[in-house]
Amino acid sequence: MSGRRAGKGPAWANPLLWTGAAFVALVVGMPALKPLFAALFPYLERPLYTQESFVALAVAHVELVAASSAVSVLVGVAAGVFVTQPAGVDFRGLVETLVAIGQTFPPVAVLAMAVPVIGFGMWPALIALALYGLLPIVENTVAGLEAVPAAVREAGRGLGMSRIGLLYRVDLPLAAPVIVAGIRTSVIINIGTAAIASTVGATTLGTPIILGLNGANVAYVLQGAVVVGLLAIVVDLGFEQFTARLQRWKRG
Repeated sequence: MSGRRAGKGPAWANPLLWTGAAFVALVVGMPALKPLFAALFPYLERPLYTQESFVALAVAHVELVAASSAVSVLVGVAAGVFVTQPAGVDFRGLVETLVAIGQTFPPVAVLAMAVPVIGFGMWPALIALALYGLLPIVENTVAGLEAVPAAVREAGRGLGMSRIGLLYRVDLPLAAPVIVAGIRTSVIINIGTAAIASTVGATTLGTPIILGLNGANVAYVLQGAVVVGLLAIVVDLGFEQFTARLQRWKRG
């Protein structure tokens, strides 16, 4: 079993390992690619974004996505749990409408309204991303909890579990794979959407993209977009493997 994952082939063949290594290599080694971009875009005076390091941009981007996603997870799971309990059934329509509005309302519009009140920087971006990421989490939390078999709940009640005990020891563990799938969707969406936060002064991987669009510098746009896309792939693969482990634990 050494060097292998049970039933999954050699550890070195793990796609998460290779894509993660590629992401790190690209972010750290971007300055070494200047000759490549100079050859691809010979008409550009500055073919490589150098105002800030891509390492700093990537760290800031991940921090913003992590913070906004944490808010979305806390609020979204709590709201999903609430509307599936007897005390919150009557509020289900209202909650679903509100989170749907948060998803359909363009993040750019949220940023535009938040900046005059909060100012430029990370905070308006965090609010916009947190609102934008609520819908898949709430929907999947509700779907996961409603899919728990009634017979399992009855067995829990037969063992003397309280409603709270049943929720934490039966409902949430069984609904976890579906909830995580919603979180996965929300986070991946926010990784791409976070790029627009640079329009209000937040430091993200969208900074070279916005500067490139403003200055007609295709190289800047390409550099930022490739790194954002690769980050999304890495995170998506991480969620995929985490979900697979949850499924194995659930079956076990």
